[in-house]
Amino acid sequence: MPNPDNSRDEAIKSLDERADALAARTAKITPDYGSKAAGYGYRLMAVLLGGAFVGIGFGAVVDVLAHTAPFGMIVGVLAGFGMSIWMAVRSAQRMSAEAASEWGPVTDLPPDDEDD
Repeated sequence: MPNPDNSRDEAIKSLDERADALAARTAKITPDYGSKAAGYGYRLMAVLLGGAFVGIGFGAVVDVLAHTAPFGMIVGVLAGFGMSIWMAVRSAQRMSAEAASEWGPVTDLPPDDEDD
C-alpha cells in the first residue's frame, strides 16, 4: 500500500510546477518603450545633422568647380538644412504612426491635484 502522504506531496508539487509553467506562459511581457523612443530621437538627430553636412559638402564642391567662394557653401547649407527639416518631419510622422499601431492609443495622465 503506497504512503498517502508521499502521493499527496507529489501531487501538490506537480500542481505547483504546472501552475508555475502556466504563469510563465501567460505572463504579459512589458515592452521597453524608453530605448525605442531614444532610438527615434537619435534617428531624427542624424537626419537633421546629415542634411546640413551633405549641404556643406555639395556647396563646397560647387565652390571649387564654379569658383564662387562662399556662396555655394551658403546655399548648400541652407538647402541641406531645409531638406533635412522636411525629411525629419516625414520621418517623425512615420515613427508616430508606427508607435501608435504598436503601442496603442495615447492615454492621458491623471489630473494633478497638488498645486505648487
